[in-house]
Amino acid sequence: MSSILFENVRLIDPASGRDGKGSLLVEKGRIATLDPKDAPKAAHIVDGKGAVLCPGLVDMRASFGEPGAEYRESIDSGIQAAVAGGITSLALLPDTEPAIDNPALVHYIRRRGEETGLVSIYPYGALTKGCAGTDMAEIGLLKKAGAIGFTDGARAIADTKQMRNLLAYSGFLDTVIVLHPEDPSLAKGGCATASPQAVKMGLPQIPACAEAMMVARDLRLAELTGARIHFGHVSTGEALGLIADAKKRGIRVTCDTAPPYFAMTEADIGDFRTYAKLSPPLRLEADRQAVLAGLADGTIDAIASDHSPADADDKRLPFAQARAGGTGLVTLLGVTLQAGLPLLEALRLLTVAPARLLGLEAGTLAVGAPADLCLFDPEEEWTVTAGSLPGRAQNTPFDGRNLKGRVLRTFRQGREVFTAKGLPA
Repeated sequence: MSSILFENVRLIDPASGRDGKGSLLVEKGRIATLDPKDAPKAAHIVDGKGAVLCPGLVDMRASFGEPGAEYRESIDSGIQAAVAGGITSLALLPDTEPAIDNPALVHYIRRRGEETGLVSIYPYGALTKGCAGTDMAEIGLLKKAGAIGFTDGARAIADTKQMRNLLAYSGFLDTVIVLHPEDPSLAKGGCATASPQAVKMGLPQIPACAEAMMVARDLRLAELTGARIHFGHVSTGEALGLIADAKKRGIRVTCDTAPPYFAMTEADIGDFRTYAKLSPPLRLEADRQAVLAGLADGTIDAIASDHSPADADDKRLPFAQARAGGTGLVTLLGVTLQAGLPLLEALRLLTVAPARLLGLEAGTLAVGAPADLCLFDPEEEWTVTAGSLPGRAQNTPFDGRNLKGRVLRTFRQGREVFTAKGLPA
């Protein structure tokens, strides 16, 4: 279909600050004009019925199982969950089996994304070989192959000298390094935030300062090397304070958080609820409030799904042995809308902000941009139900929660790739 006219919609474009009623014309997969006076006679008309039309969401941090653990989540199943969440651009972590530590695997992931035709997939390259935290991966070759940045996923690099070497070399390449902010020695063997709740449940604990200690170290190394670093899923007030101070001093640092860290606390692991076992673990209420404040004051630069799939056998274990992680693609928008932010700002953190951090041509309704679009009703309520979510992985920490904000239709390059018709409310 060459032309699509979206009418009767509330156009929200965080990149330009636009928020108001309007219309949008798509031609040949790109945005042709906003509020067209005339549309091609053959244009297909989409009546938005007052719903919000915004750029497709850009998720800068997600994991799939492919390659190696497709039983948890394959690319094919994962993107079904992504488009149901309004996501049209997806950055995948490299800590798969095998890790994305050679150019052939970068090409493979990008090609698999294009083969689906539903979502643009952008792979990170492994920072170290096998994401093992020791020997540097061939990050120059990985960048040339199309890696958008480098990370070891949910694994922190313990060796400080090697971390300095990695940052120094990444600065030479002018690429972003995405870091897991958790001291591995303090976190080793732990599964819950140190708190009276963890003591009551008899769970091995991870002190919250494990996050701030690693953030402090890596900020000093970034200052020393001039590297560009990004902290993923920041979850504590102490770490956010360090990041805010570093920004004021001109250190090249950004960060994101994920919905569980501003919508849940460690109380949600009660009754040994393994769906709420995450990495980093859920924090105390004071930290949740600090994350909300960081979203409001701009310390936090983006919100990512932190989608981490597991199958039933991964989670049907004693809490300490269960796999950490939760799905987040389908719930990304709905939970973010509950953070108390103005709608324009909430969508900025999900669209143009992560797109700019990664250097992607996405997250905007600018004329000439790809027509990657999300049509959603911010008032429609729905219930998160594990077992009936799109995609293979069902391990959502938000199981049973009522959300407001439902994706109705998703478009990639002007082609409809998802409609909510027929899905349970």
